[in-house]
Amino acid sequence: MLFIDNGFESMQKILRILIIIAMLITAYLLILAWRDDYARKPVVTQPVATQTTHADVPTTQVVGDIPSLTAGSVADLADTDLISVSTDRYEIKINPVGGDIIYAALKQHNATKDSTEPFVLLETNSRTYVAQSGLIGRDGIDTAEGRAVYHSPRSSYVLNPSAGSLQVPLTYHKDGLTITKTYTFNAGQYPINLSYNINNNSNQPWQGQMYAQLKRDSSKDPGLEDKGMLGMSTYLGGAWGVPSDPYNKLKFSNFDDNINISSKDGWVAIVQHYFVSAWTPSNSFEADFFARTTGNDFYIGYNSPVISVASGKQITLNSTLYAGPKVQSEMASVAEGLNQTVDYGLLWPISKVLFAILDNINKVIGNWGWSIIVLTLIIKVALFWLSNKSYMSMAKMRAIAPKLQALKDKHGDDRMAMSQEMMQLYRDEKVNPMAGCLPILIQMPIFLGLYWMLVESVELRHAPWIGWITDLSAMDPWFILPIFMGMTMFVQQMLNPQPTDPMQAKMMKILPMIFVVFMLWFPAGLVLYWTVNNLFSMTHQHLVNKRVEHQMKAKQA
Repeated sequence: MLFIDNGFESMQKILRILIIIAMLITAYLLILAWRDDYARKPVVTQPVATQTTHADVPTTQVVGDIPSLTAGSVADLADTDLISVSTDRYEIKINPVGGDIIYAALKQHNATKDSTEPFVLLETNSRTYVAQSGLIGRDGIDTAEGRAVYHSPRSSYVLNPSAGSLQVPLTYHKDGLTITKTYTFNAGQYPINLSYNINNNSNQPWQGQMYAQLKRDSSKDPGLEDKGMLGMSTYLGGAWGVPSDPYNKLKFSNFDDNINISSKDGWVAIVQHYFVSAWTPSNSFEADFFARTTGNDFYIGYNSPVISVASGKQITLNSTLYAGPKVQSEMASVAEGLNQTVDYGLLWPISKVLFAILDNINKVIGNWGWSIIVLTLIIKVALFWLSNKSYMSMAKMRAIAPKLQALKDKHGDDRMAMSQEMMQLYRDEKVNPMAGCLPILIQMPIFLGLYWMLVESVELRHAPWIGWITDLSAMDPWFILPIFMGMTMFVQQMLNPQPTDPMQAKMMKILPMIFVVFMLWFPAGLVLYWTVNNLFSMTHQHLVNKRVEHQMKAKQA
């Protein structure tokens, strides 16, 4: 009863609590920002081919001894001996020892905003992050003693866009056994097709297993290097999925727990900010997924079942490697659930809808900043009825504020009498003092959903708007937008009914400054949304206030 009667005061208490929460969150963000802003940027260098250690070869299901390779089958190679591949999407380096991809630079994505160098996803110098595959088991050519050495017709391959695709064959010969490991690159695509053709012309049946895995050390995420204080809350770790369970995270600390699941249609991945690498068996076999830790290195991958190739026969095993940006449309075609590595968190339904709308707007406008403004207008129109109802209530509260103050002066400490007359006043004026909180309650999920959409969507990475805003996914370098947002918030606050308590009134005036500090580290695109939202809200609320004032004057006359 008293809570209802003192609705206006209750609303003030709620706002005061929000101020305290904002201050605590701001302090927390500042601590994290200070910590993360001093991360050392990795040096981008060219890879050097090295001998793969026994730890890189996964265990097999084959019972018995694992044969050693013959002398000379494993070698250390010079940098010039690496096989280079250039496409419209990639600069790739393949190590003939094992035939692994040990370097992958993404041509369409710069390392940082001001860099002319491509973003390096896979590498072996400043950190270890490679895509490995091989043949293990009874007759496997990759063993604990070393990896097979492949030969290729050329040391350099360049994709001709008019050709559509490029094949890079690697061959291995031994005792009548010919193994051809072929990478196929397609123009305009990130998925890389891998095939193992096992041609057994020996006198004995061949038996083994194929494996594909991602190897990464515990180094920091280089995808955050140009994010300054924003780069502090995205996921770095493993992930896997199958059709029945499309998306699962597996933290590096839990890799030794293994996965213990089999699937033809599944995938395993290492996820970082904006980028992902993933292997999928491409429906060619029932793969057994695994994860493990060796020293400071983390492995996630899969093994094929035991494969037998009779003498005079051959067999081909296929897999697909995706190593690139987290573009949902491209990943969805590789494996079910892989697109969910664009992790929007608990509010993913809101974020997905917002991104779909924003993406379609951008296809028309061609600028993500203006698209955010249009999206803001669409949201305001969608919530117009609710906002209008709320603004009407707040305008009436503003209009009857002198009457509320008069009641307070009249009754003093007699709260019961004051509450009764306030309730009667609210009924007479048809005012709901709590209605003003509804837009905030609805806006917050949208705000948070938009936050994760801007943080996770690689399409907005380094996306410019105008002038000084050259990256909508990073903080405003000049803090102009947050300051302007605070000004709009202050003006809008003046349009709301003011607290009767002097202390609460002062705290409410401080609120815009707190939110300015709060917004300094947020993506410029998010601050742009909030600023434009405030401008539209100010205009709407001002018109509603004028309308209510006119109605109140007409009623009194």
